[in-house]
Amino acid sequence: MHDELIAQAQAWLTDDPDPDTRTELAGLIDAGDLTELAARFSGTLQFGTAGLRGELGAGPMRMNRSVVIRAAAGLAAYLKKQGPPAGEGAAGLVVIGYDARHKSYDFARDTAAVMTGAGLRAAVLPRPLPTPVLAFAIRHLGAVAGVEVTASHNPPRDNGYKVYLGDGSQIVPPADIDIAAEIAAVPSLTTVRRPTEGWDTLDDAVLDAYLARTDAVLSEGSPRTARTVYTAMHGVGKDVLLAAFARAGFPAPVLVAEQADPDPDFPTVAFPNPEEPGAMDLAFATARACGTVPDLIIANDPDADRCAVAVQDGTDWRMLRGDEVGALLAAHLVRRGATGTFAESIVSSSLLGRIAEKAGLPHVETLTGFKWIARAEGLRYGYEEALGYCVDPDGVRDKDGITAALLITELASQLKEEGRTLLDLLDDLAVEHGLHATDQLSVRVEDLSLIAAAMQRLREQPPTELAGLPITRTDDLTKGTAELPPTDGLRYTLDGARVIVRPSGTEPKLKCYLEVVVPVGSHRDLPEARAKATALLESIKRDLSTAAGI
Repeated sequence: MHDELIAQAQAWLTDDPDPDTRTELAGLIDAGDLTELAARFSGTLQFGTAGLRGELGAGPMRMNRSVVIRAAAGLAAYLKKQGPPAGEGAAGLVVIGYDARHKSYDFARDTAAVMTGAGLRAAVLPRPLPTPVLAFAIRHLGAVAGVEVTASHNPPRDNGYKVYLGDGSQIVPPADIDIAAEIAAVPSLTTVRRPTEGWDTLDDAVLDAYLARTDAVLSEGSPRTARTVYTAMHGVGKDVLLAAFARAGFPAPVLVAEQADPDPDFPTVAFPNPEEPGAMDLAFATARACGTVPDLIIANDPDADRCAVAVQDGTDWRMLRGDEVGALLAAHLVRRGATGTFAESIVSSSLLGRIAEKAGLPHVETLTGFKWIARAEGLRYGYEEALGYCVDPDGVRDKDGITAALLITELASQLKEEGRTLLDLLDDLAVEHGLHATDQLSVRVEDLSLIAAAMQRLREQPPTELAGLPITRTDDLTKGTAELPPTDGLRYTLDGARVIVRPSGTEPKLKCYLEVVVPVGSHRDLPEARAKATALLESIKRDLSTAAGI
């Protein structure tokens, strides 16, 4: 075992084009660190919910230039097998974007070189830009595929590789399986042609076109008065969001200065995710320090495809849940007369279905992730509870934190003109459709086997009730349903509640999504309904944690 592992590492070292990871791996080999070597050579990174994602470092189980070159070669081989693109004699165009994380530019450049060497055309965005700009560019430029180098809101030690096909949406089976097979078929990096030039670096015309497209998100002549505080969470969103807000005529957002500019180390947060505890503390402090109280706080995650919203609630600020923002945007679009399908992931609130039903609009639920939501037939609006919103599917067929920020600020402006707030509209929705309260039990682990063990325990010893509510139906989603393809998850239906348990596709977490629905007779009943919902959610969390052994 020792000799085999060392030989495997030596072979990888010989192939590795990156002096940084070569030095790192050579050090592990010289030190005879079999534990660390085994962790890095126990397999290969697999395509998940968002393509490849993992910790930076040497070896096939880490994100590095060797892994990226192989991934690019596999993608290129897959694209060439799909046949020539439309247009006589045209070589397929692959657009490549990247964020400001460690190694992102290197991975983007390597991808461009591999595509060029494979006889495809490659074009790289001009600088680190939000993921939705890349998703837009694919459709705008008529590309056959796109790649975004990003790990979204993961810790600073991570990076990732998100793949889109020509419709501008992320890959789904069987494309991911076919691409993985082509990656596995790459015998050595020496067989992958990587010229040092031949690809294009795009100018700002594609960004200008994206910004021009944001005009379609807002209603002509709508109020544009809401004042915002904005944090880019050390990511790439600031310049694009400021340009979009200026173009729309909103007041310039007050920036959270400490988090405004890209920094791959994300020094002010434990995790650069607005949902994580403490991540919004500086934004709240900035809002409190404003001379004029802002109407809302907006946060993007580091690649700006997610949008978080906070509002003043009493004397302090609180984050709105993703489901609350999802319902607010849906209600706003309905009021504007939007038509088409409203789509959401199965772990998101059932309130969207109630809103769509009352408006006479189609509503569908999909598996988790925008690679599924974006494929809903006739999509007009899609969202998932993890702060992802697609408000302009004809422009960006993916979640987009910039256009979502524009739309929620338009809604806040409209309500402000009426002497109302986002919280007032949430109250109205609760009275009209019932209080839909959601929460999440999320467990981060170091040992991934703990997640598998929890899922196995729930399957072998399924709970019969949670919070005193009998479970009326259990769906093991590995078997799929009439509406959904198979996925690793469990769905429990209770009287007035719903629970879904699934492993995260992008992080080492077990995620449990809870929803309770409490009928509300009038606005006077809301405090009692909220207290009841909170108590039920806490009780469900306790019982579920016990049942799963977490």
